[in-house]
Parts: sequence; structure tokens; C-alpha cells
Amino acid sequence: MDLDLSPREKELAAKGRAFCEQVLMPLEIITDEHGELPMERRAAVRQAVRDWGLAGINHTKEYGGLGLTMVEQTVIEEQLGRVTNGLWSCVWRPPVSLKFGTAAQKKEYLVSSIQGERRGCFAITEPEAGSDPRRVKTKAIQKGGKWYLSGEKWFVTSYNAADFIIVHAHVDDDPDKPTLFLVDKPVNNMVHLRSPKFMHNFAFDHAELRFEETELSDDKMLGAVGQGLELTKDWFVEARLQISAHALGAATRAAEIANDYATNRHQFNRPIRDFQGVEFMLADMAVELFAAKSMLYRVAWEIDRGADRKTIHAHASALKLHCSEMAGRVIDKALQVLGGRGYMRENPVERLYRDIRVDRIWEGTSEIQRVVVAGQIRKRGLDVYTGW
Repeated sequence: MDLDLSPREKELAAKGRAFCEQVLMPLEIITDEHGELPMERRAAVRQAVRDWGLAGINHTKEYGGLGLTMVEQTVIEEQLGRVTNGLWSCVWRPPVSLKFGTAAQKKEYLVSSIQGERRGCFAITEPEAGSDPRRVKTKAIQKGGKWYLSGEKWFVTSYNAADFIIVHAHVDDDPDKPTLFLVDKPVNNMVHLRSPKFMHNFAFDHAELRFEETELSDDKMLGAVGQGLELTKDWFVEARLQISAHALGAATRAAEIANDYATNRHQFNRPIRDFQGVEFMLADMAVELFAAKSMLYRVAWEIDRGADRKTIHAHASALKLHCSEMAGRVIDKALQVLGGRGYMRENPVERLYRDIRVDRIWEGTSEIQRVVVAGQIRKRGLDVYTGW
């Protein structure tokens, strides 16, 4: 068993690290102070993604993507995760559900999104629907060859960076008919209610929208009636791997900053790392990172090896649960090592501390991941996680 990264994978990791440090990190402070990446900076960053050859890392060459393996994608995402304020989202990953569109939809939405000419966002969560998608109240009614969407959506991430929205709705208000629709911006009878502020400052916004019988042509349905959940399964797996990679990158950066500080900060005529209270925190952080990294790359490797889809889904939930909670523990310890310096917003660890908290919530809360893991154990036995 060869657990070393290939020369190609190491090259991609180095590119991701360099892009993070040279393009994204210089934007951290202004993004944090502004609340999001200023509009006048966005075009330059978008062009930088193209220039660095990082456009469409999660899609095949057939549609203009880079055709990277999951391990290759993961080495890049881990390095992008080092940046604060969600600036990693500047490196776009068009939704995988677009692969299931018609030929015309792929050309209009997928290919152009890979090239960075268009960008989409997802609208799934609602005031009364989060972990339980059957509670979605947004409905799609067909009348006279047109679809009409009605309902309210929350947490539509990157709305103000997108020009189309993938909306999850129930056809005929029937929870057994979850269906996806493509909504171009601007569109009549869609109201941007607000973009609330959150604990973290993010590159783009998280909007709340209301659809008021928003009219769509018949060709704006993505997939078939009732396929809405099925078409998002692969997206959730990909998103959970991406979050896990970002959590690992964020925690690694925090640990490195804490380790350097513990070496150079002197108290009582000694580096503070010489004190067991600090040294043990650094040791715990290193072990947590070691375990998470091993888990992350195993799951990416399994995807590349064509493992059973249900197994991948099960492992992705366990991975997201572990990495998101690991990052919280590691970054908390890093802040403690830094003391008051770590509590200052100019310090990356303070921003990482705020950024990482949402990873235990979005794309499936830690509690939902535990439900998935426990359900897999009940159905298939512990070997799903303890076997190889």
C-alpha cells in the first residue's frame, strides 16, 4: 500500500498553497473589515483563478474542467482551507447536479460555470426545513406549459456572486416529488429579502429569498420530477469532503501559528513551549491533525477507486463529523496558546475561530452526521467503519 502523494499531487498541493498565500491571503483583512469581498475586487480574483489553472477543478475535461481525481482535488482544497473569511469560495466548483441536465442545460449552465462566466448557488433550506427536506414548503405548480415557484429560502450562500439559482421545490406541493429548478437572475416575482450578518465574515453573502409565483419555462427543470434529492446526493458527498479538507487546512494553519508563537514567546526566561501545559496542547493538536488527514485522504482515495456509493456516503458523513469538530478543538487550543494575541481580529487564528464554527452546521449538522453513521451501523454493522 503506497500512502505517499504522487509528484503530480504534490505539484497541485503546492499550487493550491501558493494561490492561497499570494492571491487570497492579502484579501483577508479587507474582507473581514468590509464584511465580504468588495465588489471591485471580485473580477480580478476571478481572473486569477483562470490564470492559475484552477477553474473547474471538480469537473471532467469533457465539459471544460480539469479532470482531476478526488485526491488531486483534495490536496488543492486542503491548502485553500488555510485562508480566512471563506475566501476559498472564490475558487468555484460548479454544482455536480448540473451534470444531469439536458445537453442544452449543460452548455448554458455547466460549461459556462466551469469557465467562470456564470456562477450558481443552491436554495434548499427554509424557515421550517433544514435537516428534514420533506418539510420544504416551496412548491412548483405547472400551468399552461410554465412552472410557477412559490416559497421562501434561507441561507442561499454566494447569492450576490451568482447569476443563477438551483432551487429545491416540491412539485404540486407533494413531498414525494422533490425537484430542482434553474432560476436565472434577474427574474420577475423573486424578492431578495435580506442578506443577514453572521458570526463569520464570508467572501460572499448568505441571502434570504422569496418566490412569488416566479414563472419559469419548462426547460428550466433540472432532471425529472421527483429526482431532487437523488441529484443532490453526490453534491452533498462532494461538499462534505470539501468542508473536511477546508477544516483540516484551517486547523493546520492555526496549529502552525501556535507552534511558532510557543517557540518564540518567552516567559520566566523560557519559551512557553517548555511548559507542559502548552506542550501538551501542541501534542494534542498534532495528533488530531494526523488522524483527520489520514481519514480525509482515505475517503478521497476510496472515491477514486470506485467504492460503493452507499459506503462513500457513509464515510463522507463520518469524515465531515470528525474534521469539523476536530478543527474546532484544534483552533480553540491554538487561540489559548496565543493568549490575548489570539483574540485580536488581525490575527488569523481569531478569524479561523469564527470561520470554522459553521462547519458543524452547514451541509448537514454534526447531529445529522451521527444519525447517518448510526443508521449505517444499524443496517450494515460496525464493519462499515472498522473494516477496510
